[in-house]
Amino acid sequence: MPKLWDETVDAHRHAVREAIIAAAWDLAAEHGLTAVTMSQIAQRAGIGRATLYKYFPDTQTILVAWHQQHLAAHLAQLTELSQRPGTPAQRLEAVLTGYAFISFHQAGHAPELVSTLHKGDHVAAVQRQLAGLVTKLLTAVSAESGGLRKDVPQGELAEFCLHALSAARSLKSQAAVHRLVGVTVSALRPQP
Repeated sequence: MPKLWDETVDAHRHAVREAIIAAAWDLAAEHGLTAVTMSQIAQRAGIGRATLYKYFPDTQTILVAWHQQHLAAHLAQLTELSQRPGTPAQRLEAVLTGYAFISFHQAGHAPELVSTLHKGDHVAAVQRQLAGLVTKLLTAVSAESGGLRKDVPQGELAEFCLHALSAARSLKSQAAVHRLVGVTVSALRPQP
């Protein structure tokens, strides 16, 4: 097969897969997770049910695929923030602020969707990567300025930050998110 044909088929498959994922997410957000059917997804995506089943076996698998893409995009965003110019402390605060705002923007998602999608192995893997990213930044801050508490291991401090900032999902304003980040960052400093 000519190379051009391979690229066209792959591009088509990718476009169909993306249309399926987008359709499933839109329907789940509109009607709730349990109300979405494969027939509805196929209709919304503009494909036949037989074609849909060639890509995904059920609605749960489609929504997990959507969530994996979503998490990968968030992780890429936070990784980019960690690599910007500035001191390690500035980069750490940028990542923590970014994470808090990601949590804050989840507030608009249906609780049923969030609780269902956050149970998979794919979430645990991303959480480990994120904790590793924050731990690396904490290590850099400690090496540069020594401005971190020494009574708690940096891995535990990273977990503390992520758990504390996930509370941003229940906040009502961006100002409240910034205050939460400030409180979290201040908790990292050495205690008198």
